[in-house]
Amino acid sequence: MTTTRPEGAPFSDVRPARVVVIGAGGYSGAELVSLLLSHPAAKPVGLFASARREKGDRPGAFEELFPRFRGLVGLEVRATDLGAVAAHEPDAVFLATPHEASVELAPPLADRGLRVLDLSGGYRLKDRGACLKHYGIEHARRDLADGAVYGLPELPGVREALGKARLISVPGCYPTSAILPLAPLARAGAVRPGTRPIVDATSGVSGAGRGLALKALFCEVSLQPYNVLSHRHNPEIDAYSGVATVFTPHLGAFERGILSTIHVELAPGWDAARIEAALRGAYADEAFVRLLPRGQWPSVAGVERTNFCDIAWALDEGHAHLILVSAIDNLVKGAAGQAIQCMNIAMGLPEGAGLLPAGPGGATR
Repeated sequence: MTTTRPEGAPFSDVRPARVVVIGAGGYSGAELVSLLLSHPAAKPVGLFASARREKGDRPGAFEELFPRFRGLVGLEVRATDLGAVAAHEPDAVFLATPHEASVELAPPLADRGLRVLDLSGGYRLKDRGACLKHYGIEHARRDLADGAVYGLPELPGVREALGKARLISVPGCYPTSAILPLAPLARAGAVRPGTRPIVDATSGVSGAGRGLALKALFCEVSLQPYNVLSHRHNPEIDAYSGVATVFTPHLGAFERGILSTIHVELAPGWDAARIEAALRGAYADEAFVRLLPRGQWPSVAGVERTNFCDIAWALDEGHAHLILVSAIDNLVKGAAGQAIQCMNIAMGLPEGAGLLPAGPGGATR
């Protein structure tokens, strides 16, 4: 049996990919485990706590950390030990860890020949100054940092690069919600020179992680901006959308999801037909990007617990002002689901495996 699935072969002929999750006690780690439980060609074989044990991520029975998994996951979350990770002979290792832990763990794991998918921001920024400023990181292993593939499969060239990558850097949640609507238009020259698109995005409280924080307490949750003009996702949005932006994140009083509203001043010559053509040209064949019919708008409820990004737009033709709206689930397309999508591509599995229903129009692109 093989881990890579030949075209048309049934999943029963494929040895399930062996997957280790480090950081399984956090929200993104638990979402990974949940998705892997229904994956037809991958299974979790080892769960580990973050080496730094932040945000409630600690050793113990997984079903005790997350009671909804009682009777479904008979695995212990163990303290991270590289030898124990390697002993599982994994085909993929997910790092659902803080960036400080990821930059410690990724090099020795990659050096053991393991495929590493990092959900932190530790390897997203190629610019050394930006990485130091926003994450406090100076990579000792420049070869690994420079060679990390930014895992947003819908961007040009990414799918081809994933199969060769030792280290896949899974995009952030806010950047995913902003880059997908913006990038096709920026590539096509739609943004008026000298202007910066404005990205206002609101995330559910799960985006703040599982640790104790005053702003995330039930009686304190409201609707408020935070890290205004200083959020570490802003340089990531700029780098991969292809245009400098003004980004303001907000914390909303709901569990999960991100709704982004993006204002774009258009270059001369751009009308509704060109906007539609640019977006359709980029996403008409994409399984996980849904361009909504005119008059319909994305909502967090419409994408909750899915790997979809919903996009809609409206144009003020008189002022050449475009408004884009997108919605994703921050824990799925913004984290765990996108990571599994990247794993599927890298391992030659159907891109939608474990993320879309099997059957016609299901677990294939």
